[in-house]
Amino acid sequence: MAIDVAKIEIKSVSDASGLDELITSGRMAADDVVAVIGKTEGNGGVNDFTRILSDQAYRAVLAKHGTRSEEAIKLIPMVWSGGCDGIITPHATVFARNGESGASGQSRLAMGTAMSEIILPEDIGRPAMVETVAAGVRAAMKDAGIGDAKDVHYVQTKTPLLTIDGIQEAHGRGQSVACEVHDSMGVSNGTTGLGIAVALGEVEMPAAADICRKLDLYSSVASCSSGVELDRAQIILFGNRDGAGGRFRIGHSVMRDALDIDGIYDSIRSAGLDLPARARSEDLAGRLVNVFIKCEADPGAKLRNRRQIMLDDSDVHHHRHSKGAVGGVAAAAIGDPAVFVSVDAMHQGPPGGGPSIAIVDMGE
Repeated sequence: MAIDVAKIEIKSVSDASGLDELITSGRMAADDVVAVIGKTEGNGGVNDFTRILSDQAYRAVLAKHGTRSEEAIKLIPMVWSGGCDGIITPHATVFARNGESGASGQSRLAMGTAMSEIILPEDIGRPAMVETVAAGVRAAMKDAGIGDAKDVHYVQTKTPLLTIDGIQEAHGRGQSVACEVHDSMGVSNGTTGLGIAVALGEVEMPAAADICRKLDLYSSVASCSSGVELDRAQIILFGNRDGAGGRFRIGHSVMRDALDIDGIYDSIRSAGLDLPARARSEDLAGRLVNVFIKCEADPGAKLRNRRQIMLDDSDVHHHRHSKGAVGGVAAAAIGDPAVFVSVDAMHQGPPGGGPSIAIVDMGE
C-alpha cells in the first residue's frame, strides 16, 4: 500500500481542524492515517503540555471520522516536538496508507513502525538502551519491507525520559540512573541516536563511556524526541522501496553547521528533485512536502570560526537559540516557516549540525 503525505498548519494550541478538513475533503480516510509528526508551540521542555493537547485533538478527529477502536487509535504513532522558537509555524505532517499499487522499478516512500521492549529508568544513557533501540529499528525496517539500510532515510523516535518518580522507583530496586531529570531529554535522545546508528551500520556498538560523550559517533538519519508519556521507544522509519507505489520519495543529507543551507538542498536532491547548483526556494516548484531537521549548539561555541554566546546565556536556553536560528535558515531555504526543526541532537548528525530529511512529491 502506498503512502500519502500532507502538511497542515496548527492554528491554535489544541487545533486539529486541518486534519478534519483533510479527511472530510476525501484526501485521506481517517482509518488510513498511520502516523503524525508535528511541531507544537510550547516550551519544548519536560513539562510541555502542548504536545499532549495536540495528541488528544488529533486522536479525537480520527475517532470522530473513523471506525477504529479507541485502543487502536491510541496505538497510532504520533510524535510531537514542542517549541516553535523564532519564525517556526506549528504544524503537523500526516501520513496515510492508500490502496494504490506501484510499478516495479519505481522506488517510492515506504514506512514501518515498531515499539521496542520496555526501557527502564536505569537503561537511559547506557548500552542496554542502545541495544533495545537498535532491535526496534530492525523491526521497523522489516515492517517497512526495506532490506538494505542504505534505503533508510529517516528514523523518527519518541523515547522515555527520567522523572523523579522513575528515579525513585529505580533506586528502590537498587539501581542507579545515568543523569538528572533535566539532562535526561538530551541523554535519552542521544542514546537513541546511537541505537539507530548501530542498527543501520553507521557505527559499531559504542562503549558505555562513549554515550553522549564521543560526539563524532552519530546517525545521519536519526531524529529523536523524548517525553514522559511512554516507557519504550516508539519508532517510525521511512525509506524508499521498489514498487511501494504513490507519489512521494524521501532523501537525506547532513547540515554540517547551523548555516549549512546547502545541506538542506542536498537532502531535497537526495529525495529526487533536480535543483540548480545555487538553489532557491522558488526552484522547489511546490513539490517539497516538508523538511525534518535536528540541530544543536556547537559544543565548541564556534560557528565558522566565529564566537557564539548561546551556551553562556543564562536567560534563554541554547536550545531555543539554535532552534530559532536553524528554523530561520530552513524556512528561507524552502520558502515556508512550517518546518520541523528539533533540538537535543547528540549523536544525530555532527556536533553543531544535524540530519536534514526531505519528502518530495514526484508527481503522477
